[in-house]
Amino acid sequence: MRRGIEGVQQWTDGEWMVRSIFGGAAVKTYRCPGCVQEIRPGVAHVVAWPIDGRGDESDRRHWHTGCWKARDRRGPGVERSRNAPRYG
Repeated sequence: MRRGIEGVQQWTDGEWMVRSIFGGAAVKTYRCPGCVQEIRPGVAHVVAWPIDGRGDESDRRHWHTGCWKARDRRGPGVERSRNAPRYG
């Protein structure tokens, strides 16, 4: 898998290890927690996980790059059913 620069980023909810995944490297479809939309195979994105000592393989999340950058104003989304009401 082709990866970009990996490094630590500080956010309001703690420190995160963040790795860039270049287009063409991903072979699975992932669900972005920022927008709850799919990240299709071949789409460049980031993988992030907390580095607070509790993080393990299951804490890794794949985010659209734009959703990750807008994380402070667009926290992880709550997945709703199709018929659930949406509020402001």
